[in-house]
Amino acid sequence: MKKIDPIILSGGSGSRLWPLSRQSRPKQFLALSSDKTMFQDTLLRLDSPIINNKPTIICSDDHRFMVAEQLRELDITAESIILEPIGRNTAPALTIASLASDPEAILLILPSDHVIADKEAFHQAISIAQPLAESGQIVTFGIVPTHAETGFGYIEAGDSSNKDWLPITHFVEKPNAETAQTYLDAGNFFWNSGMFMFKASRLLFEMKAFRPDIVGACSDAFNKAIKDMDFTRLDSTAFEQCPSDSIDYAVMEKTDSAIVVPLDAGWSDLGSWASLWEAGMKDSNNNIIKGDVLQKSSTNCYIHSEHRLVTTLGLDKVIVVETADAVMVAHPDYVQDVKALVDQLKDENRSESESHRQIYRPWGKYDSVDVGERYQVKRITVNPGAKLSVQMHHHRAEHWIVVSGTAKVTIDGHEKLLSENQSTYVPIGSIHSLENPGKVVVELIEVQSGSYLGEDDITRYEDLYGRHQ
Repeated sequence: MKKIDPIILSGGSGSRLWPLSRQSRPKQFLALSSDKTMFQDTLLRLDSPIINNKPTIICSDDHRFMVAEQLRELDITAESIILEPIGRNTAPALTIASLASDPEAILLILPSDHVIADKEAFHQAISIAQPLAESGQIVTFGIVPTHAETGFGYIEAGDSSNKDWLPITHFVEKPNAETAQTYLDAGNFFWNSGMFMFKASRLLFEMKAFRPDIVGACSDAFNKAIKDMDFTRLDSTAFEQCPSDSIDYAVMEKTDSAIVVPLDAGWSDLGSWASLWEAGMKDSNNNIIKGDVLQKSSTNCYIHSEHRLVTTLGLDKVIVVETADAVMVAHPDYVQDVKALVDQLKDENRSESESHRQIYRPWGKYDSVDVGERYQVKRITVNPGAKLSVQMHHHRAEHWIVVSGTAKVTIDGHEKLLSENQSTYVPIGSIHSLENPGKVVVELIEVQSGSYLGEDDITRYEDLYGRHQ
């Protein structure tokens, strides 16, 4: 048999884990269940002789450098990193993956934000699915439920003499608590995991039969794609014309070739703060404590601190999450409503809905320390060998003070090296760049002053990372 080609879907926003997970850095790029990010854990569990070691990644254009950096940290080379200019759900993503693959390739579709505790059981399920996909079946992996969960969709399976796989009767939406209990009691319902295996040509055959409009738009976007460094950039105009639909609605509910392989491997999608508490290691008080936390007489809590001391007294079944710019306190029964809270922040045009105070860039990161009417202070970190774009600002001047490391600064063609405690001034309208020529991280304080301090006041002339505005 040919090796399986893994396709990693990394386009979600993970808004139900706000304030940690945000649009600019969603949950798959956070270390929530181990010392690696969820995206990295997804890659690391693919170490099987039947799986190719060069995955294809489908992600948002906004997250391309995070994907590249996290691959680099693991010393993994991707077969391809395909950039979606806009989110269009799973049916277009799987269609693009099939178009980008050999028609006879067996594709394993994996979301990048799942936890799977039992890797051996996961690999066993993949081994069961492989010959089924080779024979033309579209396989989905159904999670054996452990409780009556209202936050997941379900798959109802029919009877089969072979318990390794089952025919699918139908897919059902997220149930209420009473209905979820009947599903659990019935024994033939599985949580819908969003993981699939199929032959690329089979998926395209089914998509052409049921959603030729999606295939047409995706084919146009893929045929007009351009290579941009290590990325394949889909044509934005064509892809924006593609209807948004899930693969469940588009194909799985209509085809007669869909089957389910049960998976009992300690799975969780960490889709809420309650599920993160359920999946984590707890202390003697049944608490999960992250960061600088002091608790007294608190039980059954999830308490996460990122930037300051958090203290609790006498709490039970409470979730507390602190970041640099937001604090959320919630009862576990209401964690499914966090998304509504994020929607309210968006309606009020609050930046906390989309980005953290600390923003990651391909060259490093910056932290907005203070903002006033005509000034802004940032702490900037530049990685070894990295360089900010050659740029100019129309409305702001900048002061740079190096805190550690050595920075190479170019202002209007004049180069100089700045070391610890040295500074320079960049006037409005000056063409300038900043790079780290050394072996250690450069940290500096940037003080901006001017009439407009928005990030879009950048005219780029050169950029190592292919960015424009």
